[in-house]
Amino acid sequence: MPRKPRFYLPGVAVQAVQRGHSRHPVFYAEADYRAYLNWLQEAADRYDCTVHAYVLMTTHVHVLCTPQDSAGISRMLQYVGRHYVPYINSHYGTRGSLWEGRYKASLVQEDRYLLTCMRYIELDPVRAGMVAHPRHYRWSSYRANAEGRADPLVSPHGRYLALGRTVARRREAYRALLRAPQDEAEIASIRAAWQTGTPLGSNAFREKVGRKLKLKVGQDRRGRPPKMALTP
Repeated sequence: MPRKPRFYLPGVAVQAVQRGHSRHPVFYAEADYRAYLNWLQEAADRYDCTVHAYVLMTTHVHVLCTPQDSAGISRMLQYVGRHYVPYINSHYGTRGSLWEGRYKASLVQEDRYLLTCMRYIELDPVRAGMVAHPRHYRWSSYRANAEGRADPLVSPHGRYLALGRTVARRREAYRALLRAPQDEAEIASIRAAWQTGTPLGSNAFREKVGRKLKLKVGQDRRGRPPKMALTP
């Protein structure tokens, strides 16, 4: 069966997920997380991808970023893989592929879903029962976006900047957003998008993407639209 084509647009945000082979761990020690983040930052700089949110879980990685050209996401993750996989094999005496096939990804409609996707990513350790609060998980962008912790990998998106006129108000509004309930329909929409490669957004957004790319990019999904209270 031929591979399903990926499609990206310069300047349009993308969520990308890469899982360990057979859901096996891809991080074993603190040094592994640090090594991955170092190579991710190198790759993001090299291939002009702006990272807005990320989480490194035991068995997978989820990144939200904006590429400046259509090949940036693929090149960024390939660069990380070329360095990180040999690193893991060398340190732990393993062989072969670390990842479960190719990474999966989808375009994100920024005005409607970007902050929703950021919230989903940074709450992953809480949903997994690893921590009670996202600030207690070290390997995500939460503390940078919500609390101002220095993180050279993270750059704010315009939708995040629009949360408030000052840095303090933006962070306060973002923390309030993460405290709001995230319903199952919202979670299912985000997961279905990256699993199938369907753009995460409205019908109009998918149609717009399809016109630009001159191809059909996905099917309509049933269910309620996500609830978001974004007033700072």
